[in-house]
Amino acid sequence: MKIIPFKIPKTEKDSFLLQEDHVSHFYDKLHQHSEVQLTLMLKSEGTLIAGDFIGSFYVDDLYLIGSNLPHVFKNEDRFYQNGKTEAHMISVFFDKESFGKDFLLLPETAGIRSFIYGLTNCYKITGETAERIKQKMLQLFKLEGFDRMLHLLSIINLMATSTEIVKLSNFKASKSYDASEGKRMNDILTFSIKQFHRKITIEEIAQVANMTPEAFCRYFKVCTRKTYLNFLNEIRITNACKLLINKDLTIAEISANSGFNNLSNFNRIFKKVTGLTPSLYLLKSQLQKARKE
Repeated sequence: MKIIPFKIPKTEKDSFLLQEDHVSHFYDKLHQHSEVQLTLMLKSEGTLIAGDFIGSFYVDDLYLIGSNLPHVFKNEDRFYQNGKTEAHMISVFFDKESFGKDFLLLPETAGIRSFIYGLTNCYKITGETAERIKQKMLQLFKLEGFDRMLHLLSIINLMATSTEIVKLSNFKASKSYDASEGKRMNDILTFSIKQFHRKITIEEIAQVANMTPEAFCRYFKVCTRKTYLNFLNEIRITNACKLLINKDLTIAEISANSGFNNLSNFNRIFKKVTGLTPSLYLLKSQLQKARKE
């Protein structure tokens, strides 16, 4: 496996791409493309990895993924087991060339020009902005030609002027990965997601990367701007958050199921990653769910 550099296909009639994925599970290889990606989850859940961000995604989530940022929407295991088309999302792919070379140089487009050129990370769109964009995205798929382009511009302008966009990653993808580097990072990622529930030593993960422990630690820190232990703990806490919300388990059971053998250590790391204790995180999630209902 490698971080696959995608070329987003567009016809001669289109300057940007609309894509609907309605499948048993989403494409599960870490990949990147030069286009910005705006994605709405219609039916699915799993783990999003984008740059140095690791977190859960759910139905109705709306994400904006910057140019060349390595990312993957990895579904839960159950999506691979039943063969049903339960994973459903719609996406818009666009870049600074989508509206012509000179369009973004106009004085009237200064706001969206600055916004588009600054999209290098992963973002989650929230609040009223998200609700408005969701409706506009669904409408976008019903339009054609000039009306479709105007509709996309209105979406971009809405995002550019919103204060409800949360930056999730701090990873600036300044280059495309070559095949060997991409394979190494994908192997590390895949192994970590599958094995996080148990103890993983630096020696073991270094062997997966085909490196010495010392070289691996340096390499991983340069690539992700974090230590491997911090990365692994974020995967574990992401799993713990899902269990807190969806399973009737004690905090001690969730700690053990997420790869921690010490409850106090689990509580400390949980608060470090999320900013909340497990109990407060659960309460906040329950209140948010009640408001939606």
